[in-house]
Amino acid sequence: MANGTEFPAGAAQRTVISVDAMGGDRGPAAVVAGLADSARADFGLHFLLHGDEAVLRPLVARHAGLADRVDLRHAARTVTMADKPSQVMRHGEGTSMWSAIDSVKAGEARVAVSCGNTGALMAVSMIRLRKLPGVNRPAIACLWPSHNPGGFNVMLDVGADIKAEAEDLLQYATMGAAYARNGLDLKSPRVGLLNVGTEEHKGRAELKAAHALMTAAQQAAGFEFTGFVEGGDIPSDRVDVIVTDGFTGNIALKTGEGTAKFASDMLRGALTSGPLARLGALLAMGGLCRLQGRIDPRRNNGGVFLGLNGTVVKSHGAADATGVAAAIRLAAQLARSGFIDRLAARVASAERAGQDAAVTKDGQQS
Repeated sequence: MANGTEFPAGAAQRTVISVDAMGGDRGPAAVVAGLADSARADFGLHFLLHGDEAVLRPLVARHAGLADRVDLRHAARTVTMADKPSQVMRHGEGTSMWSAIDSVKAGEARVAVSCGNTGALMAVSMIRLRKLPGVNRPAIACLWPSHNPGGFNVMLDVGADIKAEAEDLLQYATMGAAYARNGLDLKSPRVGLLNVGTEEHKGRAELKAAHALMTAAQQAAGFEFTGFVEGGDIPSDRVDVIVTDGFTGNIALKTGEGTAKFASDMLRGALTSGPLARLGALLAMGGLCRLQGRIDPRRNNGGVFLGLNGTVVKSHGAADATGVAAAIRLAAQLARSGFIDRLAARVASAERAGQDAAVTKDGQQS
């Protein structure tokens, strides 16, 4: 039986999103439910849905009118969480993940969304979409709840590559600033470089070199460089973009998620520990609901692969319908902003500025 609100069949200008339906921990039902929520909220969206057609067709039919907004693309195979990226690179053709990325490569969709294996998704995205000219290492950017007026900061890299040289960190700064400009509507994002202290003499050699490059390139790259920042600045209002290598960023991300869950569990236990506590929780319900909305990872879901010839949004593997809808909402916003074209231009400008900074006034390499 169909449920929910019917969807208008057409829109004046469609934004096409390519969705891998098979990769999440909760299965295709959660992906289709999130897709339906997105369609109800945004009449301009149209979807290419990739996966086993026999499974997907009845799931789509449960939502009245959704079939008019969805083109099913049959893919018999699925990339699992246990699959190694190298294996998927060699043998992934015919999977729903591969098919979703290929739709972006072919220009059928503006952006792809997947809840699947992160390493495999990055590998497939790199070999099918290729890197933007001048980009050495793509990065994954995430939104982090913060004290800024918009409610979020951008952090990257959070897991695409565990290594990063000074030039890579400059590219991360440029790409992160472009993402903040288009995703958070910030004219001149403030960029900080994550370090063990804010003093310029602290940190590894590549961080000191990156500090000099970012200082020189900030005007051309369209950001304001604030210098070194520490871990406590990640959720602060001091910066808009935090730049780090993928090893450090991924640990920070997982630590933040774990800490938020721990605090939530402890708070829930304290507020249900007795009659007076439950009464207090009832009186504070409005504030508690607002807090939950701010820190709920489902509503802030979606890591963006930056540095590729196409936009790819990685949804959390355990995302439910709410999380999938959040990832699709982010994907649509980036698609409509002309994000990739603007990012490519900024990367080229920052690269030239970085090269100029490495040359002394007499024309010799410094």
